[in-house]
Amino acid sequence: MDLNLHVQDQSPPEALLKMRNIEKSFSGVRVLDDVSFDLKKGEVHVLAGENGAGKTTLIKIISGVHTDFKGEILLKGHPVRFHSPSHASRHGISAIHQEMSLVDSMSVRDNIFLGKEKTGFLGKMDFSEENEICRSILNRLGMDIDILKPLGFFPLSKKQMIEIAKALVSKSDIIIMDEPTSALNAVEASKLFQIIRNLKESGHGIVFISHRLEEIYKIADRISILRDGKYIGTSSTDELPPNKLVKWMVGRELTEQFPQRKREKEQKEGTPLFSVEKVSLVDPDKKQNFPEQSISFSVRAGEILGIAGLQGSGKSLLLNTLFGTNSKIEKGQIRLKGKEHAVISPRKSIRRGIALLTNDRKHTGLISDMSVRENMTLASLSKFSKWGWIQKKKEKAAVNKSFKAFKIKANSINQAVSTLSGGNQQKVVLAKWLETKPIVLLLDEPTIGVDVAAKHEIYKLMNKWSWKGLAQILITSELPELLALSDRVIVLHRGTITAEFDRNEATQEKILQSAMGEQV
Repeated sequence: MDLNLHVQDQSPPEALLKMRNIEKSFSGVRVLDDVSFDLKKGEVHVLAGENGAGKTTLIKIISGVHTDFKGEILLKGHPVRFHSPSHASRHGISAIHQEMSLVDSMSVRDNIFLGKEKTGFLGKMDFSEENEICRSILNRLGMDIDILKPLGFFPLSKKQMIEIAKALVSKSDIIIMDEPTSALNAVEASKLFQIIRNLKESGHGIVFISHRLEEIYKIADRISILRDGKYIGTSSTDELPPNKLVKWMVGRELTEQFPQRKREKEQKEGTPLFSVEKVSLVDPDKKQNFPEQSISFSVRAGEILGIAGLQGSGKSLLLNTLFGTNSKIEKGQIRLKGKEHAVISPRKSIRRGIALLTNDRKHTGLISDMSVRENMTLASLSKFSKWGWIQKKKEKAAVNKSFKAFKIKANSINQAVSTLSGGNQQKVVLAKWLETKPIVLLLDEPTIGVDVAAKHEIYKLMNKWSWKGLAQILITSELPELLALSDRVIVLHRGTITAEFDRNEATQEKILQSAMGEQV
């Protein structure tokens, strides 16, 4: 089969947007090569492809972020060349990028109207109109929040919805969404999809990027595939089954979504490697208010323990509490390899063999101005230091090994991590924590923003780590992923464990019931 077949060579005459023969390079490396794309009025057109395929670069050209490129853009039949995001916005194009453009110190309302402020007589700010519009849009998104409260007080999922609200305020003809559901739970994602359907009916064109196959087939009218910066093809969703889509994306067939893992007897019968007894959650910012909790569970060497729960259940707060991010634990006890472990700080946790991958790589996982190499060894510098000097040769050897193991797509280990695709950045964060040689790995959304092929590689790595005896505690908003990877699943509701299931008895229905506080 020709995997580079162009299914659609001519864009329809009613296209809102046409892009022809787009080329773009960074530092002499071509990331888009003769790519064409079009968007019709009243459709959702999904851009699919592996991390590094060029999807984000293409939408940054559409939205005026990248201005230096070759090729042609037609907007409603007229040639355009955007000089900036604000220029694109004035022409009816709004973009929700994977890296959110929000200001934590500003209020929800001020974030939503940033650059689009409402003014009245003599340029005076019309806060009354802003408040009315803001509440109306947030109500459409199912959000009942204090719009005057600083954005920094809200979790990542709420910030994602506020980013979407910003785009809706602009009343744009074309709305670009790059992984808009990456931080949303199932209920929030469902609300977003209904908003998208409403926008379609109103004649808007939606460019949508997602790595979740079930989302693509739920929302897409057409799908265009990029691979290694090249256009592979376009097809209606009905004519492109998932196995064919994956084959176009990765250039080969994936025989199984979740690799099989042999589970050792010790995973069920061994002594717990890590145990938590009557621990209460620590939230220094007081963003989440729970009744008195007492959380207890354990995980064995080589076991993957899944943690499920809806937004606000305390899942991420629990992992940060165990790692020491949120200061010292005052109530409860933690035992590591049978010995009491006092949670004091992340530094001590790392030294004892506990590592935490957070769900927000931009703010808590990476330092964007530093290189791949520097980020990879950031949490384990003591291994590569002698008398205060970094042993460059030793560091380089270790990084090159991880670079290959994680199949990171970059020009070199010295490339700035900010220039990598989101999925490759996620691999760098994973490599950083594995370099600390942990015995307990806390994983909060390890495959967030990662394409289907890269997810497959991460699943295989998790299986490999499990085989080597690494205990893993996993949070993922994708229930099929949670059920496939976990040996056991515990469910949180308002900071309390409401249920525990063995992998053979866990189902999506049981987990959702328990997550809502119901008895199963």
